[in-house]
Amino acid sequence: MQFISTSQQQTFEFGQKIGKSLRGGEVITLDGELGAGKTVFTKGLATALGINEEITSPTFTILNIYENSPLTLYHYDAYRLKSGEEAYGSGLTDYLCARDGVCVIEWAQNIASALPKKLIKIKINYLSATEREIIYEL
Repeated sequence: MQFISTSQQQTFEFGQKIGKSLRGGEVITLDGELGAGKTVFTKGLATALGINEEITSPTFTILNIYENSPLTLYHYDAYRLKSGEEAYGSGLTDYLCARDGVCVIEWAQNIASALPKKLIKIKINYLSATEREIIYEL
């Protein structure tokens, strides 16, 4: 599925739409340039899960966990990781496919060898200052 977002609000709402369909155990990868809207998408998804906390990119912490909802959100940023082995070694893979939660992984290509085969892939392409192409693939 392909969607053209013309605002941050539309990207947020697309995240909400995806979030409403989640039941637990899903792993979602987010691919896109810096500033493309990956965290905005994640904020919308978190809202649909019932999370009221401020969602921030876990660039320096690598993983933020939001537990105050029926499904826990495990929000990864693998930008600083070099391999799947590094993800295994740091214990980050312990939460993948957790039935009580959803994993959202920014820069997932950096740890591809550690990821399960079944993924929901979201690619956000920068088209202009206000437009993004969002590609959703199961």
